[in-house]
Amino acid sequence: MIAFAILALVMVASALFTITAVRPVHSVVGLLTNFIALAIMYLTLQAEFLAVMQIVVYSGAILILFVFVIALLSSGVRPFDIGPNRAKGVLVPALVFGALILAGVVATIVRNPVAAQPSPGVTGTALVFGSVANFGNALFSDNLLPFEVTAFILMVAVIGVVLIAGDAGPAGVVRRRRRRSGARESIVKEPLTR
Repeated sequence: MIAFAILALVMVASALFTITAVRPVHSVVGLLTNFIALAIMYLTLQAEFLAVMQIVVYSGAILILFVFVIALLSSGVRPFDIGPNRAKGVLVPALVFGALILAGVVATIVRNPVAAQPSPGVTGTALVFGSVANFGNALFSDNLLPFEVTAFILMVAVIGVVLIAGDAGPAGVVRRRRRRSGARESIVKEPLTR
């Protein structure tokens, strides 16, 4: 129960930090903290597969995509100024935060030593909460429609990004010229020139 309270507090605080941070990079760090806390929450529920997928898919792929988008949005605006070293001020809060997490984990292990050690045979057993078989069964039977709708929404988002970012490249120059001149010819017929 203590681990749940600590993880819930970390998840709520990091979610609030993500949406209230002034700089986008700070929001990404808050989102990473939220994803890691959620993965630890899955581990406390003995859902190892979901925890690993949370780290690999969200913390690995989606978050890196956000970092690239932030880097590309701020590129070309102006050179970055090298400011003062602020890492010195982060050491004390990081140590306090780490000590609180360590104390919570130790208190949970001391209070409930059986839950700290995985019971044999639970992880690979079929149709147990958090197993790959249970996850696949729930995803492709009970939740098939939301899964397909999510795939469709992601496809629409990718098409929207391509259409929005299309004016920035060489083909976008041709499109802008055509819009200005009022020509109605197809973009495919004209070769891409700068």
